[in-house]
Amino acid sequence: MLKKKLPLHTRILFGLLIGLISGLIVNTLYPANQNVQWFVSNIAYPTGQIFLRMIFMIVIPLIFTAIVLGVADFKDIHKIGRIGLKSLLFTIIITAISVLIGIALVNIVQPGTNILAGDRESLLQTLSNNQSLTNVISSAKESKSLMQIILDIIPRNPFVDIVNAFDPNYKGGGLLAVMFFALIFGIALAAIKSERTETLTKFLEGLYDVVMKIIDFAMKLAPYGVAALIFSVSSQLGFQIISLLLLYVLVVLSALLIHLLVTYGSILKFIIKLSPIDFFKAITEVIITAFSTSSSNATLPTTLRVTSEKLNVDKDIANFVLTVGSTANQNGTALFEGITVLFLAQFYGIDLSIGQQFLVVILSIIAGVGTAGVPGGSLPMIVLVLQTVGIPAEGIGIIFGVDRLLDMSRTVVNVTGDIVLALWVDKSEGETLKV
Repeated sequence: MLKKKLPLHTRILFGLLIGLISGLIVNTLYPANQNVQWFVSNIAYPTGQIFLRMIFMIVIPLIFTAIVLGVADFKDIHKIGRIGLKSLLFTIIITAISVLIGIALVNIVQPGTNILAGDRESLLQTLSNNQSLTNVISSAKESKSLMQIILDIIPRNPFVDIVNAFDPNYKGGGLLAVMFFALIFGIALAAIKSERTETLTKFLEGLYDVVMKIIDFAMKLAPYGVAALIFSVSSQLGFQIISLLLLYVLVVLSALLIHLLVTYGSILKFIIKLSPIDFFKAITEVIITAFSTSSSNATLPTTLRVTSEKLNVDKDIANFVLTVGSTANQNGTALFEGITVLFLAQFYGIDLSIGQQFLVVILSIIAGVGTAGVPGGSLPMIVLVLQTVGIPAEGIGIIFGVDRLLDMSRTVVNVTGDIVLALWVDKSEGETLKV
């Protein structure tokens, strides 16, 4: 009798735990060991990158085909605008709630004032030699005005945005511009609906099926890729830097957990009328993938599949809402950015007024929408907020050591928010049709 194969999400979870535990053990027994660093650089990191790149290479065709087909399948063209408006309002309101939770918690706990003077000086001394920090600050100083950001969403050449979509230093519209192009393309395709466009529609449907099959191939590597990614982080990070910034890390994780369980849980139970326990069981695979990849974009294929198959959300709504949400609905990131700005203000002894904290809330909401859905994509946005309220931009380097852990955690909140949004839109559209 053949043994039944474990479900994919279980195998991914095992991979995550193996990578985490083995990495922490190696870091504890062999700190700063050259052999460990060689293994990470030449074995673990490349293995994780193979898995990630298998996912990233199909994100652009997935986003394009999902949005175009999703929009073109809508019988009522006005439904697109209605869903888009609902998604925007949900994103703004829920992101505002997430930032307020974070700022309230950081004001209560005051994690930036509890770091010892010696540790504070040690952290500051390491900042001047950090090349990654220099790159982030340099990227943020080349920021654009709000009007330019809006204009860049409309691409002059969508192929340029496609090529540079995952470059954090790219100053164009990136994925948002690709989504806009796909949206307009889909609307035009829906408006024509002639025999001459049937071949194009069938081609896009075939391309979508091929992309989904490539995703199946990639997910077979997921348990090994996840283990390698987590090992690369935990074997180098260990407990040392986390213990130094423990209170800050706990504040961020606590705020994310409150938003995940209380905010989303309330929406699920009282508005969507779905058991939060059943919901989180259904999206276990999405949560694990989001945590291990630290990328909403890399998690998107899994998010689409699970939302359609396990939560029975209308495929067109799922394709439209989730693809746009993977970049635009980043409320976990906005929460993190608000906490980080206030933490660094406390670290430097800068007392922000109520007005300045309100400005941080507004900027964090905007930054959450504009943050790239890739690992580390929020750091340049935090620098922008720091500069706006007069906090030294170099302070961002203080959190570099723990950012990957927090990035993994806030990505879980981001993708969960996308799914809750899709569920709410699906339910509201069902109620609209009944009226």
